[in-house]
Amino acid sequence: MPPTPTAPRRALVTGGLSGLGLAIVTALAARGDQVMATDLAQTPPSGVLPAGVVYRPLDVRSDADWAAAREAVERDWGGLDLLVNNAGIAAGGRIDVAEMSEWEAIVAVNLLGVARGCRTFTPGFKRQQSGTIVNIASLAGLTQAPAMGAYNAAKAGVVALSETLRHELEPHGIRVSVVCPSFLRTNLAASLRGADALAEAGKERYLTRAKRTPEVVAARVLQGLDAGRYLILTDREGRVAYWAKRFAPPLYRRAMAAPGRRMAAIERKGGANR
Repeated sequence: MPPTPTAPRRALVTGGLSGLGLAIVTALAARGDQVMATDLAQTPPSGVLPAGVVYRPLDVRSDADWAAAREAVERDWGGLDLLVNNAGIAAGGRIDVAEMSEWEAIVAVNLLGVARGCRTFTPGFKRQQSGTIVNIASLAGLTQAPAMGAYNAAKAGVVALSETLRHELEPHGIRVSVVCPSFLRTNLAASLRGADALAEAGKERYLTRAKRTPEVVAARVLQGLDAGRYLILTDREGRVAYWAKRFAPPLYRRAMAAPGRRMAAIERKGGANR
C-alpha cells in the first residue's frame, strides 16, 4: 500500500470553485500541496479558495486553455504531480425527449474534457516517470438508471478511459484512479437545464436531498489515493449497487427498472412533458 504523501505535490483540479472540486482543492491545500484550481470564471469569488491556492480560468472544452494551463504549470512549478479531472455538468432525459444538443454538451464536458486533460499532461508525466491522474466519474458510470442516457454514457466513458489509461500508463510510473460517487449535496443541480423536466425533477430531488457533503467525499477520495486504489467508491450506496450488479443481477435489475416504470405511468396519464 503506498504511504500517505509527505512531500508537497503539485496539483491541478478542474471545476475547482464549487462542490466536490472545491472540497478537493481545500483538502489538498490543507495537506500542504501546491494547488491550481481551475474553473470557467475569469476570477474567483472573494474568499472562496484557501490561501495559497493559485487560480486559473480553464474551459475543459478548449485545447488552447489546456495548453495554457500546462505552460503555466511548467513555468511556475516545473511540472505537475497530480491531475484531478473533476469538472462536469448534469443532465437527465429520456431518449425521445432529451435534445441532441444536450448529448453533445454532456459528452463535450464530462468525457472529452477528461480526455483533453489526460492528453495534455501525460507527456510531462512520462518525462518525469511519475504522476497521478484522478478522473471523477460517477456511480452512473457503473450502474445505469433510466432517463439518464447522456450522463450515464459519458460517465461510463470516463470509467472506460480510466481503465485504459491505467494499463497504458502504468509502465511509465503513472497511476490512474477513477472516482464513482453516488449523489452528494452540491450545486450540480443548477446545471440541470434539459428538455426533459420530468426526469430532471427527479435527479434534482436526489441532489438537493443527499446527505453526503462534498467535504466527506473529498476526504474519501484522498483516502483512496493514499491506499493506491484504482476504483474509489465513496459511499455505502454505491458499493451496494456496484456489487449487486455484479453478483445479484435480478435485484439490481428490479431497482433500476422501478423509476422507469414510474415515469411510464406518468406518461400514460398525460403528465409527461414532450
